[in-house]
Amino acid sequence: MPWYLSLSSICSAIMFIMAIRGLASPKTARQGNILGIIGMIIAITATIALPQINDRLLPLAIMIIGGITGIKIAAKVQMTSLPQLIAVFNGFGGLSAVLISLAEIISGSDKRIDNSIGIIIGAIAFSGSMIAFGKLQGIITAKSIKFKAQHSLNLILSLLILSMTIIFIHSHSVNLFYWIAAITVILGILLVLPIGGADMPVIISILNSYSGWAAVGIGFSLNNTLLIIVGSIVGASGAILSYIMVKAMNRSLLNVIMGGLNNSDSAQKQSIEQKLAKTGNPQDAAFIMENANKIIIVPGYGMAVAQAQYALKEMADILQNRYHAEVKYAIHPVAGRMPGHMNVLLAEANVPYENVFAMEDINREFATADVAYVIGANDITNPIAKTDSSSPIYGMPVLDVEKAKTVFFVKRSLASGYSGVENPLFFADNTLMLYGDAKQVTEQIISALENS
Repeated sequence: MPWYLSLSSICSAIMFIMAIRGLASPKTARQGNILGIIGMIIAITATIALPQINDRLLPLAIMIIGGITGIKIAAKVQMTSLPQLIAVFNGFGGLSAVLISLAEIISGSDKRIDNSIGIIIGAIAFSGSMIAFGKLQGIITAKSIKFKAQHSLNLILSLLILSMTIIFIHSHSVNLFYWIAAITVILGILLVLPIGGADMPVIISILNSYSGWAAVGIGFSLNNTLLIIVGSIVGASGAILSYIMVKAMNRSLLNVIMGGLNNSDSAQKQSIEQKLAKTGNPQDAAFIMENANKIIIVPGYGMAVAQAQYALKEMADILQNRYHAEVKYAIHPVAGRMPGHMNVLLAEANVPYENVFAMEDINREFATADVAYVIGANDITNPIAKTDSSSPIYGMPVLDVEKAKTVFFVKRSLASGYSGVENPLFFADNTLMLYGDAKQVTEQIISALENS
C-alpha cells in the first residue's frame, strides 16, 4: 500500500476516535460530528485511491446517490423518530457486511472464516435491527413476544449455524453459505422479538455494536486496516455503552439479550388499589411553582412526542429569572427510546448543560425539592420497580420523584408506560395529574406564570 494511503488511514482513524470522544458530551457533540465527517471523507478518498480499483466513477456515483438519499431521509425524520432511524442505519450496516461477504465468497475468496464472521454478525444485526425498528415504529407490538421453548430453539439454530459454518470452511460450498445467511437472519429476528419495554434502548446499542464487529470481519476479509479500526471503534463503543446502561438499570447484559430471561410473563400487568387520581390544572401548577424554591423537571418520551422541550425551557427561564427558583433537569439513562434521547432534545432547546443531571447525581435531591414536574415519563419514575419482585421492571433504578413535596404528572391519560406496567404514583397523595398534550399544558403554565 502506498505511504499516502497508510497515512490517510491513520488520520481517518484518529478523526473517528476524536469524534467518539466528542460525542461523549452534549457540549462537544457538534464538534465530534464534524470530526467524524472529516474522518469519513478521508476514508472514502483513501478507498477510492486504492490501486486495485479500476473504475472509480461507479463507486463515486453510488456514494453520491446514497449520500443524497441519506440527507433527505435524515432531514425529514422528526426527533421522536430518531431511534427508529438509528435502528435502520444499524441494519443497513449489517446488511452491507452480509452482501460484501457474499460477494467475496462468490468471487472465490479463501478467507472463509473472516467472511463467515462478517455474514453471521451482519445478518443478526440486520434482521434484529429491522425488528427493533418495527417495535419502535409501532408496526409490531412493542411488548415482549415469547413462546414456549424459544430459548431452546435459539440454541438449536445457533448450533446449526456453527456446524454449517465449520462445514463451509472446509467445503467452500457457496450454497451452504446462503443457508448460513438465511438461518442467521431468522435467529436475529428471534433474538429481538422477546425484547421490549425499557430494554429497547439497550438492544439498539447492542445491535450497533454488532454492526461494528461485522465490519471488523469484513475488514480482515478485504485486508482493509481502516475498516478494521473503524469497526472496532463502533463495536467497542456500542458494547461499553450497553454495559453502562444495563449497569444503571441493575440488569445483566445476558438478561437483556435473552429477552428478560428472569422476568415473569404473568406479571405484565400490575394490579393497583382502586383509587381516584387527583386532577390539577395549569393554574394550580403555576401557583405552586411560583412559590417553590426548588423544582426538578423529569423529561420522558412524552416530551419528545409533543416537542415540548422549547416550552419547557421557557417555563424554566421564567421560574429562575422572575421567581428565583432553582430549576434542574433529571435524566434517567433509558429515558426515551435511545441512549441520550432526552439530552439531545434539551440541547436542541439550548437548556444549559450545567442544569442537566444524570440520575445518580440528582436522585437524592428529590427529597428536598418542592416540585417534581414529570413531563411524559412513566416507567422511569415507577416505584413498583423498587418493591414488586414480580414486575418486569423490578430492580431497575428509577427516579425518586415521589419524595418531592408535590409531583405534577403531565400525561394524556392514566395509561401505562412502554413496559405495560401501571404506575401507582399517579394515585399518591402528593401527586396532581395534568392531563393533556405536554407542550400545550406547559404553555398554559407559562401563560399563568406571566399573568400572575
